[in-house]
Amino acid sequence: MTVGVPVVHERKFLPEPVNAVDAEGVFEGYASLFGEADLGKDVVMPGAFRESLRNRGAAHVRLLWQHDPGQPIGRWLSISEDLRGLRVRGRLNLAVERARDIHALMRDGAVDGLSIGFRVERARAERPTGLRRLEKLDLWEISVVTFPMLPGARVETVKRGAPALAAHIRRTAARLLS
Repeated sequence: MTVGVPVVHERKFLPEPVNAVDAEGVFEGYASLFGEADLGKDVVMPGAFRESLRNRGAAHVRLLWQHDPGQPIGRWLSISEDLRGLRVRGRLNLAVERARDIHALMRDGAVDGLSIGFRVERARAERPTGLRRLEKLDLWEISVVTFPMLPGARVETVKRGAPALAAHIRRTAARLLS
């Protein structure tokens, strides 16, 4: 570090919003990322959702707006753990006015946060770091939110049309490599 030069923290954003939700309201992303501390110093461990998902399934985990139980906005089509975290695929119910509003905001890139609502069944505290390792959770709901507690928990991709996009990327990469 150069003496006298201030440290600048910056956050970079895409110049244009990613089309993260299709015309029918289907979207996907990560609601939780394993091994990453959230703003409350909670760290979800791999396998934390396993039993809850087996017992409850995606059909019984609610899709809410801002964790408000009075504002269901759709349903989860799939929820699963992978190596990175809790992967979700949902559909906004566009017959619901609030869901139409959120759909428009998501398509514009104004809202893309995801956040989990759960009951802790097993956790351990790490005194030196102040982190709480969440080892077993009962997942109740996943919300679309403005500001997620875990900054990396975001809506990421459009499910519809993704195979065509992937094929296009592969063809383009092949041309560049040849």
